[in-house]
Amino acid sequence: MSDSHVDSNSSESTVADDHVETELSRDMSLFDITFIGVGAMIGAGVFALTGFAAGLAGPALTVAFLLNGFVALFTAVSYAELGAAFPEAGGGYLWVKEALVDPNGFYAGWMSWFAHAVACSLYAVTFGVFLTEFIVYAGLLPREFLLLGVVDRLLVEKLLAVLMVSLFAYINYRGAEETGKAGVVVTAIKVVILGVFVAFGLLATFNTPDWPAKFVANPGFAPNGAIGIIGAMGFTYIAFEGYEIIVQSGEEVVDPGENIPKAVFYSLLIVVPIYILVSFAAIGGISVVPELAASAGLTPDAPTWQLLGNLGELGIIEAAGQFVPYGVPLLLIAGLTATMSALNATVYSSSRVSFAMGRDRALPGIFEKIHPDKRTPHWAIFLSAILIAAMAVVLPIEAVAASADIMFILLFVQVNWTVIKMRKTHRDLPRTFEVPYMPWPPLIGIVLQFLLTPFLLSALGMEIGLGPDSHGFIALLTTIIWMGLGLAVYYGYSERKEEEKLEAETPTVATERVPEGEGRDQRLLVPIADPESVEQLMRTALDLAAERNAEIEVVSVVTVPRQTPLSEGRKFVDTERNVIDQALAFADESDHDIPVRGKIRIGNDPATAILNTVTQDDIDLVLMGWRGRSRRTDYVLGSNVDRVVTEARCDVLVERMAPVGDVESILVPTAGGPHAQFAAEVAHAIARSTGASVEVIYVTAPGEAEPAVAERILDRTGAVLDDVPVTTQTIEAESVVDAIVERAAAHDVTVVGSSREGLLQQLVFGSVPEAIGTQVDGTVIMAKRYVGITSRLTRWFRNQRT
Repeated sequence: MSDSHVDSNSSESTVADDHVETELSRDMSLFDITFIGVGAMIGAGVFALTGFAAGLAGPALTVAFLLNGFVALFTAVSYAELGAAFPEAGGGYLWVKEALVDPNGFYAGWMSWFAHAVACSLYAVTFGVFLTEFIVYAGLLPREFLLLGVVDRLLVEKLLAVLMVSLFAYINYRGAEETGKAGVVVTAIKVVILGVFVAFGLLATFNTPDWPAKFVANPGFAPNGAIGIIGAMGFTYIAFEGYEIIVQSGEEVVDPGENIPKAVFYSLLIVVPIYILVSFAAIGGISVVPELAASAGLTPDAPTWQLLGNLGELGIIEAAGQFVPYGVPLLLIAGLTATMSALNATVYSSSRVSFAMGRDRALPGIFEKIHPDKRTPHWAIFLSAILIAAMAVVLPIEAVAASADIMFILLFVQVNWTVIKMRKTHRDLPRTFEVPYMPWPPLIGIVLQFLLTPFLLSALGMEIGLGPDSHGFIALLTTIIWMGLGLAVYYGYSERKEEEKLEAETPTVATERVPEGEGRDQRLLVPIADPESVEQLMRTALDLAAERNAEIEVVSVVTVPRQTPLSEGRKFVDTERNVIDQALAFADESDHDIPVRGKIRIGNDPATAILNTVTQDDIDLVLMGWRGRSRRTDYVLGSNVDRVVTEARCDVLVERMAPVGDVESILVPTAGGPHAQFAAEVAHAIARSTGASVEVIYVTAPGEAEPAVAERILDRTGAVLDDVPVTTQTIEAESVVDAIVERAAAHDVTVVGSSREGLLQQLVFGSVPEAIGTQVDGTVIMAKRYVGITSRLTRWFRNQRT
């Protein structure tokens, strides 16, 4: 596959067309994407696997986590380079398919799909274990129970696992998501609770006489030697797969070339110390009390690391029960929160990989189908959920973790080799981050990861069978079966069906009206979603553009759920394309000779897409339509309008949609200030275009009028309207709003500026303009000047000059 093919799939490719420009809306910041990685890494792994890993490495588990971070770094640099160069859904699968000969590409996707699915099954099983333990802790069930003579604890744990997989598959199908803010909150909760665990664990450790003996005695720091340490590294390596999920979201990241590499490294920098501290606190803080030792099948003189190992996934839960106040419920809640968050993320990521393979015809076309209403890859989600549930039911938790580890190790080996290969075959890639000292870091990563696998299998037991000493054998057998099945699928289906890869991104196509030889000073953005709003908004926009010597950019937003790659939004652009075409046609038929261009943005949220456009296209003014009072009491005008008005770093106008004919008179209520002056400028633009007259009024309470103040404000506003018919008047009234509404009935358009008192209290325009917009029957335009620090200084100096 050539370099030119890669370039054509970049996030903003350009193709000539007769209609509109279409591009993706990136709305995930560095903070968001970093916490996605941290949230994925601090999932069920640290809660469920710490106990098992302590049983393998002993007190040297702290070293195992440190070395794991070191090993992971050699693959992280490869992910950083390729994730920045290919910010697309699919991650390692797409890169390997691009660079290596088949069936490497197929196997990369096949293993990635399975690895994420098995990791998800680990989280589901852990959820089942934790929730069952929570029920037992609450006294609702005895520790060992048998319901109806057949339903034992293990069956309940498995049933709960399947139930949660089904729930999160449904959530992903519906297009619901853990939003960026919710994800940050969930991750913060996990980090805080683990911080509490570490703090009390360290306190308990250092308050124990001869505490170093827990780490260097019984029988030593590394009781199982190098095999135990490396085995624990392999067993917990799944905890470092978070950077695969980071790059899976590459299509949605702001400035991916800069932010994806940073997120990869920042997430590792946050997570590795947490793992080391948790393992140290658990081994040092727990005590081998007789009851706990008996439940773990040990004698009271057993070492603490062995106790944690025998307690398995409940290891740090029981540890917290000893030295953290309310430690058991607190850690169980954290574990349940962590597993649910990780379940959502891995259902999402596993379905994305299988979707990408279906899009490439590596898997049957059913995997690439998008639900017409939910706009989610419903079949990819459903089939991934079946695979996840099957692994959760069939395999023991240790074998589940080991199987996922092996698959991730094999995938990471392929990615490391890919970054080496692409340095030769894809020299022109936009590499905003480059692995230093090539090819040594990825080669070292390959060698280290290959070393982990045999030690992992050996540490878990290679005894043939299904017993507790056979988990390594079960993991290896599962891997062999999956790889063999992959061979059958590839040579039986994929090889014959392989065809040129579909475009990963929507083509960028543009239509514009640009008068020759004429430059424009400003850019005016008009977001339009409703065809019925086109004529009114475009009439106002053209008047303003003529006044400001501006060009117009009309934008419409196609929204897709976060479960669906943004590039797939191209399937839903027809309605928005029609709206844009209608706006362009209206501009063509107008008397104004104004440059107008259309754009469709594909994103997860309309307001974010509009705000991205404001920033990326250097917009000076946004004109939005509004149809009336929001049904939601927590929004003033409506969620999308509110966000744009409060967050856009430019001037903003919101026009109340109402039937409008010829504009003969305009009302401008004023109380002074930059927003009122802006309202006057808007009225001036409309009046010059339509020949309308303008009335400026200053409303004050009875007996409170200060003639000099009123006159000064009216004069300043009138000066803006110096070349159109204008009258000014001071009105005394008990209610400012009622007076303006009554006066507005005699005019075709009312233009009102944001009230200064309401900027913080009401968050949008303030109480008076919002009330006018709601109560006036005709067209109302609410104006808000951008008064950032630069804007304030500019206007201050301008006022000093005048």
